[in-house]
Amino acid sequence: MDSNVKVLVVDDSAIVRKVLSEELSREKGIEVIGTAPDPFVARDKIVRLQPDVITLDIEMPRMDGLTFLKKLMRHYPLPVIIVSSLTKKGGKLAMEALSLGALEVISKPSAAYSVGDMSVQLADKIRAVARVDIRRRLQNEAETQTSMPAAAPQALSATTNKIIAVGASTGGTEAIKAVLRGMPPNAPGILVVQHMPAKFTTSFAERLNALCAMHVKEAEDGDSVVNGTVLIAPGNYHMLLRRSGARYYVQVKNGPLVHHQRPSADVLFKSVADYAGANAVGIILTGMGADGAEGLLKMREAGARTIAQDEQSCVVFGMPKEAIKIGAAEKVVSLPHISRSSLEMLN
Repeated sequence: MDSNVKVLVVDDSAIVRKVLSEELSREKGIEVIGTAPDPFVARDKIVRLQPDVITLDIEMPRMDGLTFLKKLMRHYPLPVIIVSSLTKKGGKLAMEALSLGALEVISKPSAAYSVGDMSVQLADKIRAVARVDIRRRLQNEAETQTSMPAAAPQALSATTNKIIAVGASTGGTEAIKAVLRGMPPNAPGILVVQHMPAKFTTSFAERLNALCAMHVKEAEDGDSVVNGTVLIAPGNYHMLLRRSGARYYVQVKNGPLVHHQRPSADVLFKSVADYAGANAVGIILTGMGADGAEGLLKMREAGARTIAQDEQSCVVFGMPKEAIKIGAAEKVVSLPHISRSSLEMLN
């Protein structure tokens, strides 16, 4: 039986279609079964070739990628990875695509981002999302929206100098949104690592800020960690917690990839273990790979409370599974209940 993941590449650029096809064809376990220059050709090829995963450009003629994605999720749900340009417009469109059901976003090669690096990352993402049951995922998200309990304001009686640290990857943009929307405006400072390319995190933070009661911004080096504010690690930079006297702040810095990632949840969690200890809650959400597991264990050993998202509500049960396996997670919680559980732990 052929176990290769069948991929359809949809992009209006002939060069991009050629590069992606050639690079992905070199990757073990991946077969590019076709390409399409626009959604109309893609629609016919989806029906005929039945791909497991689609890579989709969102800025295309005839029918834009977002319109196509909406139709696809309604009539023929499939795992979709957005391949977008590194622009502000590209970032905003990518965030919209993730909210419509796309699972991952990756940036097209540029001067700062080689074809080789991109193809390895894209191949990893394709293998991860190929196993996702999109129909079940869309149903779970609809249920999460309706079953989201209100955050517990009384849980904030003693939260001065408390910190919540969150790490996520594949499927994480919507999971983080669900957690943050369950937080009251005066919740403890929250630090978030979401595996995402540079520049896209700006659009991600802006989108969350419009949807949440807390103030959400992309972190800048030296930003204070204070109640009511969420700091999102910028793409391609690590974010670490630091402390000066009674003041918590973040350091945003370059550095080697950790678990093939920058930002890395492990880097954040280990710094939170060092500087906040028992004053913190660590949350590891849906995502592929093992980033965050060791850091969450360090947090637990330092006296922090720790939560892993349960398998049923995860898009990809990779990062939480690894954390649970090594004893890093004190509690395993379904996504709709993570906000309340974390606030209760801070008392």
